[in-house]
Amino acid sequence: MSIYRLSLRLFFGIFIAGGLYVLFASIDYPWNWRVPWEYRSLFMQGFYFTLVASVGSIALGFCLGVVGGLGRVSNSIMARELAALYVEIFRGTPLLVQIYVFYFCLATVVRYDNAMVIGIVTLACFSGAYISEMVRAGIESVDKGQVEAAKSTGLDYWQTMRYIIFPQALKRIIPPVTGQFVSLIKDSSLLSVISVRELTKASEIINATTYKTFEAYLPLAGLYLMLTYPLSYLTRRLEKGMKYEH
Repeated sequence: MSIYRLSLRLFFGIFIAGGLYVLFASIDYPWNWRVPWEYRSLFMQGFYFTLVASVGSIALGFCLGVVGGLGRVSNSIMARELAALYVEIFRGTPLLVQIYVFYFCLATVVRYDNAMVIGIVTLACFSGAYISEMVRAGIESVDKGQVEAAKSTGLDYWQTMRYIIFPQALKRIIPPVTGQFVSLIKDSSLLSVISVRELTKASEIINATTYKTFEAYLPLAGLYLMLTYPLSYLTRRLEKGMKYEH
């Protein structure tokens, strides 16, 4: 990063921080910044659970997305229809409703009550539906002539996908998939509705205990930024790398 860009970002950062300071200083509110420090262990616990839920759902969601994407372009009508149904259901319904259905309906039927695991599975299914479409688009973006060339060398369908098509498609979908992971981390805040003690739930508990709303939720925003910024930065770097390659 050039010195000019670094200086520009520093300037805007100071400007925004100054504006926020003036805004909050003008509010007639009894600030007490000892609250976040006193409840730091609760914040750290929430940060840990958010990190676990995010990593678990990202890993499982990517696997589901790859399987769903391959199903969408499969030669099997059954596989295509099942993959399409999966994508339409999870993309067409709100995540909050899905969490309620998984936790209060499906988990009850199978007699399983681990809210964290149920939350991870729900988030993974939700993100996997979006990743499926990214995988499908990536595969279909590869020149069809390469498929014909692979067939002429004696490769079957799955060998062609494995050695020719999918490696190229994977390279192209990395930036949008990484962006989906950023959204998934923020979506994990909805797990608070089933009492997973992640960051949002921790802030809700602190707010209910101390009645200090700003002191409870401003650290929440900062901690989510700590989780999402590295992935956002990685997404920008990957997109820039793709542009240079083309």
